[in-house]
Amino acid sequence: MSEILTGQWPLGWSVALFVLAGLLTVAGSVRLATLGDVLADRTGQGEALFGAVFFGLVASMSGIVMTAVSAADGHPELAYSNAVGGIAAQTLAVVAADAVYRRVNLEHAAASLANLLFGCLLIGLLVLALMGSFSPDVTVLGVHPVAPVMVAFYWGGLRLIGGHARPMWVAVRTRDTVPDRPQDEEGTRARRTRSLWGEFLAIAGAVLAGGWVVARAAETFVAVTGLAAGFVGAVLMGVVNALPETVTAIAAVRRGAVTLAIAAVVGGNCLDALNLVVGDIAYRGGSLFHAAQPDQLFLTAGALLMTTVLLGGLLVRQERGWLRLGFDGVTLIVVYAATVVVLAF
Repeated sequence: MSEILTGQWPLGWSVALFVLAGLLTVAGSVRLATLGDVLADRTGQGEALFGAVFFGLVASMSGIVMTAVSAADGHPELAYSNAVGGIAAQTLAVVAADAVYRRVNLEHAAASLANLLFGCLLIGLLVLALMGSFSPDVTVLGVHPVAPVMVAFYWGGLRLIGGHARPMWVAVRTRDTVPDRPQDEEGTRARRTRSLWGEFLAIAGAVLAGGWVVARAAETFVAVTGLAAGFVGAVLMGVVNALPETVTAIAAVRRGAVTLAIAAVVGGNCLDALNLVVGDIAYRGGSLFHAAQPDQLFLTAGALLMTTVLLGGLLVRQERGWLRLGFDGVTLIVVYAATVVVLAF
């Protein structure tokens, strides 16, 4: 048993378990989309805030475990790349959800001040991570000073976003704008809220276990195949890390919860940025921020660029665009593809 928990797995088993954990994540995420929409209405939080915080936390749990396990096992580049690579891959999830929503561009239909502010919060968190990497290499109790600053920045952002009942800026309502209106599904209407929370948390536990499996399998990929840790963390782990938000965004769009679709992606990205804090705590070899190599810093810059493009799309709110995706969707695909190519070579 100890060999399974701490030893290196055979490559064949690693591939099989990696795929199985990814499928488990997909299956759980579809159900989380339904539960998240209903709980957002019942708690009165609204799709944007609930999706970005509560659902974002659950969807990011697998990524949190991946980062923590990789950092604790002495693979800081893998841990850092997973956290930031998940942000880049998850941002691409907006394009997948937009492709499913054929009525109009998703960024037009899901106009929300909260989603815009969460995008700004994500940019701030990524910039703080970069500043930490270029700051003096010091730690306090094994943690870099930028880590608690990132947590405080996130908490302050949440209070700012959730503390204004009457915002001074609102999106222009059009015939294609989909407002966030409470609605219960037939299958959940008769169930108590406590029961829904129980199922929500049980699925979250399964997703968390999948994250541990993916992290251990990824360590085998690096050790056996010779693939770069930056590529494995950013692309392979990052894509699995992004599966909950991607599947949920698509499922939410199919249910008509377009605000939740964007919030799940952007809010999950904010929490993935905080994965760097988790990794810094788990890593005992110094500061995780200073263990970042050029590949990881390049990836962080790519995630920043993709977030900026997404914010531009949410502000412009193009109804129809290139390839029916909008300028931002096409640009996101190009940026992500170029980033992966650079990391691979």
